[in-house]
Amino acid sequence: MLLNFMQTVLTTGTSGATNQRSMYGTLIMMGGLFVVMYLFMIRPQKKKQKSEQDMRDSIQIGDEITTIGGIMGRVVTVKEDSLIVETGADRNKLRITRWAIQTNNSAEERSEAEKAAAKAIKDSERAEREKAVGPEIKEKKKRRSKKSEDDT
Repeated sequence: MLLNFMQTVLTTGTSGATNQRSMYGTLIMMGGLFVVMYLFMIRPQKKKQKSEQDMRDSIQIGDEITTIGGIMGRVVTVKEDSLIVETGADRNKLRITRWAIQTNNSAEERSEAEKAAAKAIKDSERAEREKAVGPEIKEKKKRRSKKSEDDT
């Protein structure tokens, strides 16, 4: 692509219409490349940054967090741009900034518990449906087996 562009620039003996067409083709290719880069690189990164910022903004007192340095602790105080975290059995307190939070362990545990509860509800509903439909299916199987025995 770049070689084609350079060839069209360096060759002056070609006609103006051919030179113009190849220039438009090059511009279209560059624009397409930019769109692809946006869709596969820039957009997912912005989405990830937004979800991380939402997680950091939703920190509450009592949440278990992990910092980017690997320090785990419980949030004691929440301020606008910093937190005070209590770590270890001897209750050391550290003041950290919000951007240093890597994960909110309490929120992850809550979401996992919600998913497990939703799955349990779904499984129980499925079992109830199978239980209600079960006798009807057994009856149909008996009829089919009798019918097949009669045919033979």
